[in-house]
Amino acid sequence: MNDVSSRHGRTVGVRDVAALAGVSRQTVSRVLNDHPDVAPETKTRVLQAMHELDYRMNNAARALGTRRSRTLGVLASDALQYGPSRSIAAIENAARAAGYWVSAAFADAGDDDSVISAVEHLVAQGVEGIVVVAPHARTLRALDTLRVGVPVLTLHSAGRGSRGLSVDQAAGARLAVGALADAGHSRIAHLAGPADWLEAESRTEGYAAELAHRGLDPALMLVGDWTARSGYEATQAVLAADVTAVFAANDQMALGLLGGLHEVGVAVPDEISVVGFDDVPDAEYYWPRLTTVRQDFEELARRAVASLIGGSDAAASALAPIAPVLVARDSVARPR
Repeated sequence: MNDVSSRHGRTVGVRDVAALAGVSRQTVSRVLNDHPDVAPETKTRVLQAMHELDYRMNNAARALGTRRSRTLGVLASDALQYGPSRSIAAIENAARAAGYWVSAAFADAGDDDSVISAVEHLVAQGVEGIVVVAPHARTLRALDTLRVGVPVLTLHSAGRGSRGLSVDQAAGARLAVGALADAGHSRIAHLAGPADWLEAESRTEGYAAELAHRGLDPALMLVGDWTARSGYEATQAVLAADVTAVFAANDQMALGLLGGLHEVGVAVPDEISVVGFDDVPDAEYYWPRLTTVRQDFEELARRAVASLIGGSDAAASALAPIAPVLVARDSVARPR
């Protein structure tokens, strides 16, 4: 293997590591590729030699020698939204911890050719598996037309499809509505996300299911676009509907609604209670501090990476939905 790095102006390779550690080049290769048949003390000597020599692996050379790229592909759209962006970062961290690299491609979710081209680009890079951050139904339909040749998982698809990993979005919405109902609210509005987002659809389904479970009717249904502006613009419709509580499908829309209500002198939670979804880092600094539903993006990414590199058993266990958690803060109170 010809993995190399530079030290004091000359090339450092596997031969140098082997000489310093007192082992064969084959043993160094086994350590680099996480082979199980290496004694712990031998592995320690090799790793110490790599550190002393400032050795760095050349991933391309390793791929030529092992026919494995140790690279996972990530296909994403709408990467600026909080959930997808957190997941992409978490996937890279989880992959790095497992000794893998990540190659990313971005596609227009509304353009089937763009999705197909992005997948083909990743396959051409020799990736060993692909995580598709697929919040839109159309992305899933485009994927269904492809025969990729490597394992493919989807995130943010609300569990749709046979290979979808997800936080249970409907269960999270039920937690949010349940918190409001438990506080005594019966007229609960929902500020939903865009209709073409699978997670928005699941959160709306959870909202309706929890109301039905408690014998309540939907008081008001509004559709936003995930932005704080759309939450702000929903203020007048919320006030006109005479509701006492709002479940916003993400924290950004909840933030805009909090600002709109404050602007017209409506106190939260004394006059209207608000619950969000996602638990963005700023949520505990909103005024009032926002009650919301937390998603575990790190666990979602860990499962995705483990599934792609761990075989069929790991894949099967990873597909179980991850339970969300209600984070109770200050934006919910009993209605007057």
